[in-house]
Amino acid sequence: MATKWRPRNRSWAPSPSTPISSTSSCSCCASSATASRHQPPQSAERRHSWCRRFCLSATKNEKYIGPFHWGSNAVRVVLAACDDVGGWTRKRWPRRLLGRSLGSAAFVASSESRSAYDVEFRSVVKHFADVRAVDDVSFALRQGSFHSFLGPSGCGKTTSLRLIAGFEQPDSGSVEIAGQSVVGVPAYRRPVNMVFQHYALFPHMDVAANVGYGLRQRKPRAEAAEIDKRVAEALELVRLPHLGKRRTWELSGGQQQRVALARALINRPTVLLLDEPLAALDRKLRREMQIELQNLQREVGITFVLVTHDQEEALSMSDTIGIMKDGKVVQFGTPEELYDAPVNRYVADFVGESNFFSGAVSASDESGATITTASGLTLRAPFSRLGGKLQPGSRGAIAVRPEVIGLWQPGAVPGGLDITRPARLLNRIYLGDHSEFQVEAEGLGAVLVRLPKHSTEGQALEPGDQVIMGWKRDRALALSET
Repeated sequence: MATKWRPRNRSWAPSPSTPISSTSSCSCCASSATASRHQPPQSAERRHSWCRRFCLSATKNEKYIGPFHWGSNAVRVVLAACDDVGGWTRKRWPRRLLGRSLGSAAFVASSESRSAYDVEFRSVVKHFADVRAVDDVSFALRQGSFHSFLGPSGCGKTTSLRLIAGFEQPDSGSVEIAGQSVVGVPAYRRPVNMVFQHYALFPHMDVAANVGYGLRQRKPRAEAAEIDKRVAEALELVRLPHLGKRRTWELSGGQQQRVALARALINRPTVLLLDEPLAALDRKLRREMQIELQNLQREVGITFVLVTHDQEEALSMSDTIGIMKDGKVVQFGTPEELYDAPVNRYVADFVGESNFFSGAVSASDESGATITTASGLTLRAPFSRLGGKLQPGSRGAIAVRPEVIGLWQPGAVPGGLDITRPARLLNRIYLGDHSEFQVEAEGLGAVLVRLPKHSTEGQALEPGDQVIMGWKRDRALALSET
Protein backbone atom coordinates (compact mmCIF):
# COMPACT_ATOMS: atom_id res chain seq x y z
CA MET A 1 0.00 0.00 0.00
CA ALA A 2 1.43 3.33 -1.02
CA THR A 3 2.32 5.70 1.78
CA LYS A 4 0.24 8.83 1.79
CA TRP A 5 2.36 11.93 1.21
CA ARG A 6 2.58 14.30 4.13
CA PRO A 7 4.46 17.58 4.35
CA ARG A 8 7.78 17.59 6.17
CA ASN A 9 7.36 18.07 9.91
CA ARG A 10 9.44 21.08 10.87
CA SER A 11 8.13 21.45 14.39
CA TRP A 12 11.54 20.51 15.83
CA ALA A 13 13.02 23.82 14.74
CA PRO A 14 13.68 26.13 17.71
CA SER A 15 11.76 29.34 18.04
CA PRO A 16 13.84 32.54 17.94
CA SER A 17 12.57 33.60 21.34
CA THR A 18 12.77 30.21 23.07
CA PRO A 19 14.81 30.29 26.32
CA ILE A 20 17.95 28.18 26.00
CA SER A 21 18.21 25.13 28.20
CA SER A 22 21.19 25.11 30.54
CA THR A 23 21.93 21.53 29.52
CA SER A 24 22.52 22.42 25.88
CA SER A 25 26.10 22.56 24.71
CA CYS A 26 25.28 25.14 22.03
CA SER A 27 22.58 27.76 22.00
CA CYS A 28 22.04 27.31 18.26
CA CYS A 29 21.12 23.66 18.76
CA ALA A 30 19.06 24.00 21.91
CA SER A 31 15.28 23.77 21.70
CA SER A 32 12.24 23.45 23.87
CA ALA A 33 11.21 20.09 25.31
CA THR A 34 8.26 19.90 22.94
CA ALA A 35 10.36 20.62 19.87
CA SER A 36 13.08 18.15 20.85
CA ARG A 37 10.61 15.24 20.72
CA HIS A 38 10.22 15.83 16.98
CA GLN A 39 13.86 16.49 16.25
CA PRO A 40 15.63 13.73 14.27
CA PRO A 41 18.75 12.81 16.26
CA GLN A 42 20.93 12.52 13.18
CA SER A 43 19.90 15.95 11.92
CA ALA A 44 20.40 17.44 15.36
CA GLU A 45 23.87 15.94 15.58
CA ARG A 46 24.84 17.24 12.16
CA ARG A 47 23.37 20.65 12.91
CA HIS A 48 25.32 20.84 16.16
CA SER A 49 28.57 19.83 14.43
CA TRP A 50 28.23 22.84 12.15
CA CYS A 51 27.50 25.10 15.10
CA ARG A 52 30.48 23.83 17.07
CA ARG A 53 32.73 24.74 14.16
CA PHE A 54 31.30 28.16 13.40
CA CYS A 55 29.28 29.54 16.31
CA LEU A 56 31.23 31.30 19.06
CA SER A 57 28.36 30.81 21.50
CA ALA A 58 28.93 27.04 21.42
CA THR A 59 31.67 27.48 24.02
CA LYS A 60 29.71 29.85 26.27
CA ASN A 61 26.58 27.77 27.11
CA GLU A 62 24.33 30.83 27.50
CA LYS A 63 21.17 30.62 29.62
CA TYR A 64 19.13 32.94 27.38
CA ILE A 65 19.97 34.56 24.08
CA GLY A 66 16.80 36.29 22.99
CA PRO A 67 15.15 36.84 19.63
CA PHE A 68 18.08 38.66 18.02
CA HIS A 69 20.41 35.70 18.35
CA TRP A 70 19.08 34.30 15.06
CA GLY A 71 20.31 37.44 13.33
CA SER A 72 23.78 37.35 14.87
CA ASN A 73 26.97 37.13 12.83
CA ALA A 74 27.71 33.63 14.16
CA VAL A 75 24.41 32.19 12.96
CA ARG A 76 24.75 33.92 9.61
CA VAL A 77 28.13 32.24 9.19
CA VAL A 78 26.58 28.85 9.98
CA LEU A 79 23.75 29.36 7.51
CA ALA A 80 26.05 30.62 4.78
CA ALA A 81 28.47 27.74 5.32
CA CYS A 82 25.66 25.19 5.15
CA ASP A 83 24.28 26.79 2.01
CA ASP A 84 27.72 26.64 0.36
CA VAL A 85 27.93 22.84 0.69
CA GLY A 86 24.95 21.85 -1.37
CA GLY A 87 21.96 23.85 -0.27
CA TRP A 88 21.60 22.16 3.15
CA THR A 89 20.34 25.40 4.69
CA ARG A 90 17.18 25.57 2.69
CA LYS A 91 16.34 21.93 3.32
CA ARG A 92 16.95 21.86 7.06
CA TRP A 93 16.04 25.32 8.32
CA PRO A 94 12.44 26.59 8.23
CA ARG A 95 11.97 29.42 5.78
CA ARG A 96 10.75 31.78 8.51
CA LEU A 97 13.97 31.30 10.48
CA LEU A 98 16.21 31.41 7.43
CA GLY A 99 14.71 34.72 6.41
CA ARG A 100 15.02 36.10 9.92
CA SER A 101 18.58 34.93 10.46
CA LEU A 102 19.73 36.78 7.38
CA GLY A 103 17.41 39.69 7.87
CA SER A 104 19.87 41.86 9.77
CA ALA A 105 22.51 41.11 7.17
CA ALA A 106 20.25 41.80 4.22
CA PHE A 107 21.24 44.86 2.28
CA VAL A 108 19.41 48.07 3.12
CA ALA A 109 20.92 51.28 1.74
CA SER A 110 19.24 54.31 3.28
CA SER A 111 19.76 57.76 1.84
CA GLU A 112 21.43 58.90 5.07
CA SER A 113 23.99 56.08 5.20
CA ARG A 114 24.63 55.77 1.46
CA SER A 115 28.33 56.07 0.68
CA ALA A 116 29.78 58.09 -2.18
CA TYR A 117 31.22 54.77 -3.39
CA ASP A 118 29.10 51.88 -4.62
CA VAL A 119 31.87 49.27 -4.29
CA GLU A 120 34.88 49.27 -1.95
CA PHE A 121 37.57 46.67 -1.40
CA ARG A 122 39.69 47.05 1.73
CA SER A 123 42.78 44.81 1.81
CA VAL A 124 40.87 41.87 0.31
CA VAL A 125 42.64 38.51 0.11
CA LYS A 126 41.26 35.33 -1.48
CA HIS A 127 43.03 31.96 -1.75
CA PHE A 128 42.21 28.85 -3.73
CA ALA A 129 44.37 26.15 -2.13
CA ASP A 130 47.92 27.50 -2.50
CA VAL A 131 47.00 30.07 -5.15
CA ARG A 132 46.57 33.66 -3.98
CA ALA A 133 43.93 34.71 -6.50
CA VAL A 134 43.34 38.15 -4.96
CA ASP A 135 46.27 39.59 -3.05
CA ASP A 136 45.64 42.52 -0.69
CA VAL A 137 43.47 44.47 -3.14
CA SER A 138 41.99 47.87 -2.23
CA PHE A 139 39.98 50.23 -4.43
CA ALA A 140 36.78 52.30 -4.43
CA LEU A 141 34.27 52.77 -7.28
CA ARG A 142 32.19 55.93 -7.26
CA GLN A 143 28.41 55.90 -7.58
CA GLY A 144 27.17 55.66 -11.15
CA SER A 145 30.59 54.98 -12.66
CA PHE A 146 31.69 52.48 -15.31
CA HIS A 147 34.69 50.48 -14.13
CA SER A 148 36.69 47.74 -15.85
CA PHE A 149 39.09 45.10 -14.58
CA LEU A 150 41.68 44.49 -17.29
CA GLY A 151 44.37 41.84 -17.33
CA PRO A 152 45.48 38.48 -18.73
CA SER A 153 43.84 35.17 -17.86
CA GLY A 154 44.45 34.13 -14.26
CA CYS A 155 45.23 37.63 -12.97
CA GLY A 156 42.31 37.69 -10.48
CA LYS A 157 39.82 39.92 -12.29
CA THR A 158 37.00 37.35 -12.44
CA THR A 159 37.57 36.37 -8.81
CA SER A 160 37.24 40.04 -7.85
CA LEU A 161 33.94 40.16 -9.72
CA ARG A 162 32.72 37.03 -7.92
CA LEU A 163 33.65 38.56 -4.58
CA ILE A 164 31.42 41.54 -5.37
CA ALA A 165 28.61 39.24 -6.52
CA GLY A 166 28.82 37.05 -3.43
CA PHE A 167 29.73 33.85 -5.27
CA GLU A 168 32.98 33.86 -3.29
CA GLN A 169 33.79 35.14 0.21
CA PRO A 170 37.11 36.84 1.06
CA ASP A 171 39.58 35.10 3.37
CA SER A 172 40.39 38.49 4.87
CA GLY A 173 39.59 42.13 4.27
CA SER A 174 36.28 43.84 3.64
CA VAL A 175 33.95 44.09 0.64
CA GLU A 176 31.44 46.94 0.88
CA ILE A 177 28.51 47.87 -1.34
CA ALA A 178 27.08 51.38 -0.92
CA GLY A 179 28.97 51.78 2.35
CA GLN A 180 27.78 48.52 3.97
CA SER A 181 29.89 45.42 4.46
CA VAL A 182 28.58 42.39 2.57
CA VAL A 183 31.08 39.86 3.89
CA GLY A 184 29.07 36.75 4.73
CA VAL A 185 25.98 38.00 2.90
CA PRO A 186 24.94 35.47 0.21
CA ALA A 187 24.62 36.47 -3.42
CA TYR A 188 20.82 36.49 -3.47
CA ARG A 189 20.79 39.06 -0.63
CA ARG A 190 23.05 41.56 -2.41
CA PRO A 191 21.84 44.46 -4.59
CA VAL A 192 23.92 43.09 -7.45
CA ASN A 193 23.08 41.41 -10.76
CA MET A 194 25.42 39.82 -13.29
CA VAL A 195 25.45 39.40 -17.07
CA PHE A 196 27.47 36.33 -18.02
CA GLN A 197 29.60 35.81 -21.11
CA HIS A 198 27.09 33.41 -22.70
CA TYR A 199 24.05 35.26 -21.28
CA ALA A 200 22.46 32.17 -19.60
CA LEU A 201 19.03 32.80 -21.15
CA PHE A 202 16.30 30.17 -20.73
CA PRO A 203 15.53 28.63 -24.16
CA HIS A 204 12.09 27.35 -23.09
CA MET A 205 10.92 30.88 -22.21
CA ASP A 206 10.16 33.78 -24.50
CA VAL A 207 11.97 37.09 -24.20
CA ALA A 208 9.44 38.66 -21.82
CA ALA A 209 9.51 35.65 -19.51
CA ASN A 210 13.31 35.72 -19.42
CA VAL A 211 13.38 39.42 -18.59
CA GLY A 212 10.73 39.11 -15.87
CA TYR A 213 12.17 35.98 -14.28
CA GLY A 214 13.89 37.82 -11.44
CA LEU A 215 10.75 39.73 -10.49
CA ARG A 216 8.69 36.53 -10.39
CA GLN A 217 11.18 34.93 -8.00
CA ARG A 218 11.21 37.79 -5.50
CA LYS A 219 9.36 37.49 -2.21
CA PRO A 220 6.86 38.99 -1.80
CA ARG A 221 6.00 38.55 -5.44
CA ALA A 222 4.88 41.62 -7.36
CA GLU A 223 1.50 41.81 -9.04
CA ALA A 224 1.32 40.45 -12.59
CA ALA A 225 0.43 43.88 -13.97
CA GLU A 226 3.46 45.42 -12.24
CA ILE A 227 5.73 42.70 -13.64
CA ASP A 228 4.39 43.23 -17.17
CA LYS A 229 4.93 46.97 -16.83
CA ARG A 230 8.50 46.59 -15.61
CA VAL A 231 9.28 44.07 -18.38
CA ALA A 232 7.98 46.49 -21.02
CA GLU A 233 10.09 49.29 -19.55
CA ALA A 234 13.21 47.10 -19.51
CA LEU A 235 12.72 46.01 -23.13
CA GLU A 236 12.17 49.62 -24.16
CA LEU A 237 15.39 50.55 -22.38
CA VAL A 238 17.43 48.07 -24.44
CA ARG A 239 15.63 48.94 -27.71
CA LEU A 240 13.71 45.65 -28.01
CA PRO A 241 10.13 46.76 -27.31
CA HIS A 242 8.46 44.50 -29.90
CA LEU A 243 10.34 41.24 -29.28
CA GLY A 244 8.74 40.16 -26.00
CA LYS A 245 7.03 37.12 -27.56
CA ARG A 246 10.08 35.88 -29.46
CA ARG A 247 12.01 32.82 -28.33
CA THR A 248 15.61 33.49 -27.37
CA TRP A 249 16.96 31.16 -30.05
CA GLU A 250 15.27 33.32 -32.68
CA LEU A 251 17.40 36.34 -31.73
CA SER A 252 20.77 37.49 -33.03
CA GLY A 253 23.79 37.57 -30.74
CA GLY A 254 23.41 41.29 -30.12
CA GLN A 255 19.71 40.93 -29.32
CA GLN A 256 20.41 38.10 -26.88
CA GLN A 257 22.95 40.28 -25.15
CA ARG A 258 20.38 43.04 -24.77
CA VAL A 259 17.84 40.61 -23.33
CA ALA A 260 20.42 39.53 -20.75
CA LEU A 261 21.01 43.19 -19.88
CA ALA A 262 17.28 43.84 -19.52
CA ARG A 263 16.91 40.84 -17.22
CA ALA A 264 19.79 42.06 -15.05
CA LEU A 265 18.52 45.66 -14.87
CA ILE A 266 14.85 44.94 -14.17
CA ASN A 267 15.52 44.37 -10.45
CA ARG A 268 17.16 47.82 -10.29
CA PRO A 269 20.43 46.69 -8.72
CA THR A 270 22.95 49.03 -7.14
CA VAL A 271 25.76 47.39 -9.16
CA LEU A 272 25.64 45.53 -12.49
CA LEU A 273 28.48 43.07 -13.11
CA LEU A 274 29.52 42.19 -16.68
CA ASP A 275 31.67 39.10 -17.18
CA GLU A 276 33.08 39.53 -20.71
CA PRO A 277 29.58 39.99 -22.18
CA LEU A 278 30.84 40.97 -25.65
CA ALA A 279 33.36 38.17 -26.16
CA ALA A 280 31.02 36.06 -28.32
CA LEU A 281 30.17 38.87 -30.75
CA ASP A 282 31.90 39.70 -34.02
CA ARG A 283 34.09 42.80 -34.20
CA LYS A 284 31.55 45.16 -35.77
CA LEU A 285 28.70 44.11 -33.48
CA ARG A 286 31.02 44.26 -30.48
CA ARG A 287 31.85 47.87 -31.30
CA GLU A 288 28.16 48.73 -31.64
CA MET A 289 27.39 47.10 -28.29
CA GLN A 290 30.23 49.00 -26.62
CA ILE A 291 28.46 52.23 -27.56
CA GLU A 292 25.09 50.77 -26.49
CA LEU A 293 26.46 49.73 -23.10
CA GLN A 294 28.02 53.12 -22.52
CA ASN A 295 24.79 54.93 -23.40
CA LEU A 296 22.74 52.52 -21.28
CA GLN A 297 24.95 53.02 -18.25
CA ARG A 298 24.63 56.79 -18.48
CA GLU A 299 20.86 56.51 -18.90
CA VAL A 300 20.19 54.26 -15.89
CA GLY A 301 22.92 55.73 -13.65
CA ILE A 302 23.87 52.33 -12.19
CA THR A 303 27.47 51.41 -11.43
CA PHE A 304 28.74 48.96 -14.07
CA VAL A 305 31.73 46.69 -13.39
CA LEU A 306 33.18 44.98 -16.47
CA VAL A 307 35.72 42.16 -16.62
CA THR A 308 37.58 41.92 -19.92
CA HIS A 309 40.93 41.12 -21.47
CA ASP A 310 40.15 43.39 -24.43
CA GLN A 311 41.90 46.72 -23.90
CA GLU A 312 39.79 48.43 -26.57
CA GLU A 313 36.61 47.58 -24.64
CA ALA A 314 38.05 48.89 -21.39
CA LEU A 315 39.46 52.10 -22.86
CA SER A 316 36.37 52.98 -24.88
CA MET A 317 33.73 52.44 -22.17
CA SER A 318 35.29 52.94 -18.75
CA ASP A 319 35.50 55.85 -16.34
CA THR A 320 38.15 53.95 -14.37
CA ILE A 321 40.21 50.83 -15.05
CA GLY A 322 42.07 48.49 -12.73
CA ILE A 323 45.04 46.74 -14.34
CA MET A 324 45.62 43.41 -12.59
CA LYS A 325 48.56 41.03 -12.45
CA ASP A 326 49.05 37.99 -10.20
CA GLY A 327 46.12 38.93 -7.99
CA LYS A 328 47.20 42.54 -7.46
CA VAL A 329 45.95 45.82 -8.89
CA VAL A 330 49.09 47.21 -10.51
CA GLN A 331 47.47 50.54 -11.44
CA PHE A 332 44.03 52.06 -10.92
CA GLY A 333 42.97 55.18 -12.78
CA THR A 334 41.22 56.74 -15.74
CA PRO A 335 41.90 55.46 -19.28
CA GLU A 336 43.89 58.63 -19.98
CA GLU A 337 46.08 58.12 -16.91
CA LEU A 338 46.81 54.50 -17.77
CA TYR A 339 47.65 55.28 -21.39
CA ASP A 340 49.62 58.50 -20.92
CA ALA A 341 51.18 57.84 -17.49
CA PRO A 342 51.66 54.09 -16.90
CA VAL A 343 53.45 53.21 -13.67
CA ASN A 344 55.69 50.57 -15.27
CA ARG A 345 56.40 48.60 -18.42
CA TYR A 346 53.67 46.02 -17.69
CA VAL A 347 50.90 48.64 -17.76
CA ALA A 348 52.32 50.42 -20.81
CA ASP A 349 52.48 47.10 -22.65
CA PHE A 350 48.97 46.00 -21.66
CA VAL A 351 47.18 49.28 -22.33
CA GLY A 352 47.75 50.12 -25.97
CA GLU A 353 50.93 49.25 -27.84
CA SER A 354 54.46 50.49 -27.21
CA ASN A 355 57.99 50.05 -28.46
CA PHE A 356 60.36 49.25 -25.59
CA PHE A 357 64.10 49.86 -25.68
CA SER A 358 65.57 48.22 -22.58
CA GLY A 359 68.94 48.70 -20.99
CA ALA A 360 70.91 49.83 -17.95
CA VAL A 361 70.19 53.21 -16.36
CA SER A 362 73.40 55.22 -16.78
CA ALA A 363 72.09 58.53 -15.39
CA SER A 364 69.00 59.76 -13.56
CA ASP A 365 67.79 63.12 -12.25
CA GLU A 366 64.51 64.99 -11.72
CA SER A 367 64.04 65.53 -15.45
CA GLY A 368 64.29 61.87 -16.44
CA ALA A 369 66.66 58.96 -17.03
CA THR A 370 69.30 57.99 -19.57
CA ILE A 371 69.36 54.34 -20.64
CA THR A 372 72.09 52.58 -22.59
CA THR A 373 70.79 49.72 -24.73
CA ALA A 374 72.59 46.45 -25.42
CA SER A 375 73.73 47.85 -28.79
CA GLY A 376 75.41 50.80 -27.03
CA LEU A 377 72.81 53.38 -28.11
CA THR A 378 72.02 56.04 -25.48
CA LEU A 379 68.39 57.18 -25.12
CA ARG A 380 66.85 59.65 -22.71
CA ALA A 381 63.22 60.29 -21.68
CA PRO A 382 61.26 61.88 -18.82
CA PHE A 383 59.67 59.78 -16.09
CA SER A 384 55.98 58.93 -16.09
CA ARG A 385 54.20 61.36 -13.77
CA LEU A 386 52.59 58.42 -11.97
CA GLY A 387 55.57 56.07 -12.10
CA GLY A 388 58.62 55.81 -9.90
CA LYS A 389 62.13 57.16 -10.43
CA LEU A 390 64.89 54.96 -11.84
CA GLN A 391 68.18 54.65 -10.01
CA PRO A 392 71.56 54.53 -11.81
CA GLY A 393 72.69 50.95 -12.27
CA SER A 394 69.16 49.53 -12.32
CA ARG A 395 67.31 48.19 -15.33
CA GLY A 396 64.78 50.29 -17.19
CA ALA A 397 63.10 50.83 -20.53
CA ILE A 398 62.30 53.74 -22.81
CA ALA A 399 58.67 53.37 -23.97
CA VAL A 400 57.61 55.02 -27.23
CA ARG A 401 54.04 54.75 -28.54
CA PRO A 402 53.77 53.90 -32.27
CA GLU A 403 51.76 57.04 -33.04
CA VAL A 404 54.45 59.45 -31.76
CA ILE A 405 57.08 58.15 -34.21
CA GLY A 406 57.39 59.65 -37.68
CA LEU A 407 58.75 58.25 -40.96
CA TRP A 408 60.31 60.32 -43.73
CA GLN A 409 62.20 59.86 -46.91
CA PRO A 410 65.91 60.72 -46.55
CA GLY A 411 66.36 64.45 -47.05
CA ALA A 412 62.78 65.27 -45.99
CA VAL A 413 63.22 65.07 -42.21
CA PRO A 414 61.71 68.06 -40.35
CA GLY A 415 63.51 69.88 -37.55
CA GLY A 416 62.78 69.69 -33.81
CA LEU A 417 63.35 65.95 -33.43
CA ASP A 418 65.52 64.67 -30.56
CA ILE A 419 65.97 61.10 -31.81
CA THR A 420 66.49 60.13 -35.45
CA ARG A 421 67.66 56.77 -36.77
CA PRO A 422 68.04 55.33 -40.28
CA ALA A 423 65.73 52.38 -40.87
CA ARG A 424 64.51 49.95 -43.50
CA LEU A 425 60.79 49.55 -44.12
CA LEU A 426 59.81 45.89 -43.67
CA ASN A 427 56.03 45.90 -44.02
CA ARG A 428 53.02 48.16 -44.40
CA ILE A 429 49.49 47.36 -43.20
CA TYR A 430 46.72 49.58 -44.55
CA LEU A 431 43.83 50.02 -42.06
CA GLY A 432 41.72 52.70 -43.71
CA ASP A 433 42.11 55.83 -41.59
CA HIS A 434 45.69 54.92 -40.69
CA SER A 435 48.55 52.62 -41.67
CA GLU A 436 50.96 50.58 -39.57
CA PHE A 437 54.60 50.18 -40.59
CA GLN A 438 57.16 47.70 -39.36
CA VAL A 439 60.70 49.00 -39.69
CA GLU A 440 64.16 47.76 -38.75
CA ALA A 441 65.97 50.69 -37.13
CA GLU A 442 69.73 50.86 -36.71
CA GLY A 443 70.65 50.13 -33.08
CA LEU A 444 67.00 49.66 -32.03
CA GLY A 445 65.77 46.57 -33.87
CA ALA A 446 62.14 46.11 -34.92
CA VAL A 447 59.93 49.18 -34.39
CA LEU A 448 56.18 49.63 -34.92
CA VAL A 449 55.07 52.96 -36.39
CA ARG A 450 51.45 54.11 -36.78
CA LEU A 451 50.70 57.01 -39.12
CA PRO A 452 47.35 58.65 -39.93
CA LYS A 453 46.25 58.57 -43.55
CA HIS A 454 46.82 62.27 -44.20
CA SER A 455 50.48 62.09 -43.10
CA THR A 456 51.37 59.44 -45.69
CA GLU A 457 49.69 61.15 -48.64
CA GLY A 458 52.28 62.07 -51.23
CA GLN A 459 54.87 59.67 -49.76
CA ALA A 460 55.61 56.45 -51.62
CA LEU A 461 56.49 54.33 -48.59
CA GLU A 462 56.89 50.74 -49.73
CA PRO A 463 58.51 47.66 -48.15
CA GLY A 464 62.27 47.67 -48.74
CA ASP A 465 62.58 51.49 -48.78
CA GLN A 466 65.27 53.21 -46.73
CA VAL A 467 63.66 55.78 -44.44
CA ILE A 468 64.42 57.97 -41.44
CA MET A 469 62.41 57.45 -38.25
CA GLY A 470 62.39 59.77 -35.28
CA TRP A 471 60.51 61.24 -32.29
CA LYS A 472 60.63 64.01 -29.74
CA ARG A 473 62.12 63.12 -26.37
CA ASP A 474 59.20 64.45 -24.33
CA ARG A 475 56.81 62.06 -26.12
CA ALA A 476 58.61 59.01 -24.69
CA LEU A 477 58.71 57.68 -21.09
CA ALA A 478 61.39 56.13 -18.89
CA LEU A 479 59.79 53.21 -17.03
CA SER A 480 60.83 50.49 -14.62
CA GLU A 481 60.79 46.93 -15.93
CA THR A 482 58.59 45.73 -13.03
